[in-house]
Amino acid sequence: MMDKGHEIDASKANICRHLTRAAKEIPASLAVAVQKRSLFGKLRYEELTFEQLNTDSNAIAQALNDHGIKRGMKAVLMVTPSLDFFALTFALFKAGIVPILVDPGMGVKNLKQCFDEAKPDAFIGIPKAHIARCLFGWGKPSVRRLLTVGGNDVFANIFGGTTLKALLKRNTVIKPRSKMHQAIDYDIAKLKNDEMAAILFTSGSTGTPKGVVYTHAMFEAQISVLKNDYGIAHGERDLATFPLFSLFGPALGMASIVPDMDASKPITANPDSLFAAIEQYQCTNMFVNPALIERLGKAGTQRHKPHTLPSIKRVISAGAPATISSISRFSTMLNSGVEVLNSYGATESLPLTMIGSDQLMKTTDITDNGGGICVGQAVDGVDIAIIAITDDPITTWDETLRLPVNQIGEIVVKGPMVSRAYYHRDHATVQAKITDGADTVRHRMGDLGYLDENGQLWMCGRKAHRVEANRVAEASDKLPYFSIPCERIFNTHSSVKRTALVGIERNGETVPLLCVELNKGTSLTDDTARNTFFAELKTIGAKHQQTVGIVDFLIHSDFPVDIRHNAKIFREKLAVWAQKEGKAS
Repeated sequence: MMDKGHEIDASKANICRHLTRAAKEIPASLAVAVQKRSLFGKLRYEELTFEQLNTDSNAIAQALNDHGIKRGMKAVLMVTPSLDFFALTFALFKAGIVPILVDPGMGVKNLKQCFDEAKPDAFIGIPKAHIARCLFGWGKPSVRRLLTVGGNDVFANIFGGTTLKALLKRNTVIKPRSKMHQAIDYDIAKLKNDEMAAILFTSGSTGTPKGVVYTHAMFEAQISVLKNDYGIAHGERDLATFPLFSLFGPALGMASIVPDMDASKPITANPDSLFAAIEQYQCTNMFVNPALIERLGKAGTQRHKPHTLPSIKRVISAGAPATISSISRFSTMLNSGVEVLNSYGATESLPLTMIGSDQLMKTTDITDNGGGICVGQAVDGVDIAIIAITDDPITTWDETLRLPVNQIGEIVVKGPMVSRAYYHRDHATVQAKITDGADTVRHRMGDLGYLDENGQLWMCGRKAHRVEANRVAEASDKLPYFSIPCERIFNTHSSVKRTALVGIERNGETVPLLCVELNKGTSLTDDTARNTFFAELKTIGAKHQQTVGIVDFLIHSDFPVDIRHNAKIFREKLAVWAQKEGKAS
């Protein structure tokens, strides 16, 4: 186990050592269960114990080596959450092969760019992934080894090299997951702390997807935080709705229960399936995003007999800020004292802060009056600083860069789970990283916020989403408007579902404009109703320093949002739309 705030011994830098230890200490305990739905709609489950998962991943690691996929090579992994997904991922880590993990929901064009940048040596995927690879040329210049997970040998021969099943049959002495529990030894690769362990691409919801270089030391730091700050212990069972986090389960000695859902589109999940998985395995932990909190909360409370989740003792929410109303609704299904733990972070550095729902509820007045969203205090080992807003690179850290408390600036973080670079994106690395001494790098989050007197971090939106209005010619008179503080003020109107601040150009000046999405069932059918509504918004805005000057509004029927979180608004698209509309009220 990694000591809090300290690096692990370089000779042990491979998170698979946790799985190996669990296979020895609790071999027969459940490691993974995957929920499946039959053609007739009946739910069933496929399971692996820690011993079986360890044995399977050993067998696959050896088979991959024999197939020519070896330490230091990079392999795209496009496999849906399944027993094979877990075994393959741990096999890649054990062999020192670098998995390239992407969000399928980022789109065909972005996926091709990711693979072109990563230059994978191998492509491991389900049949659909291989068909897409052939159609769109994913990784064509560099991929030399192909492996199909699922499907048959005929398909693999045409599209995907060979199947995992055939490869294992050729290269192992026993059939994986046999009831013999026969151990297969494999010499796990010992990696340096700074050696590349994985490439995880950002989703692209806040810009172009970038490959984040992960090391095993970063994974170890994340495991340490989950143990020490979140209190996750051996023997727990997690409803794992996000593939990457689900991999931490076996490393924590916690069973990962994977529900039947599309992880890239959680808003489409069937609540009954998730409730069934929780009850079947008496899950104690849930890792969910705001979209699922909203969906499960509505499904569980809008029934004749409200649903309850008595086995759950911890809910971890990440990806985007969940609304207070959705957290309140969801919490009615939990036992008294069980909180939703809201986490702040990004692919480049996660988790960074934590705040419980009880404490979050106490901050609603501040948020509704333009104070930003409280995301809590830093987890152990993380240092948070606020610096002046600039789009220029900063090469070297200096303590004089820190802004005083309660002053809004860019959030900069340092800690053992913070990444050092993007893969083959030197310009992005220069823009986002600040060297701090010989061995440390600070990461610029691209988010704006401030620290209060108690060390709590308050989010004020993306740096790229700030609107600097220049209603007069002098540049010194530009007034910055920050998205979250402004939007949360207007969101207090009873007819408003959500708002988005954008900037438009009018007569050579930048003007702040608020796009408004109305609550379901609310309609403004005539000009009188619309003008009355806009007048009410202007009155609200005039009461707050943060929103004085926002007097232009447009109603949008349905905001464009990211498919994963259903919360990150594509303000860039709204800005283009608002500019074209031209006639702002």
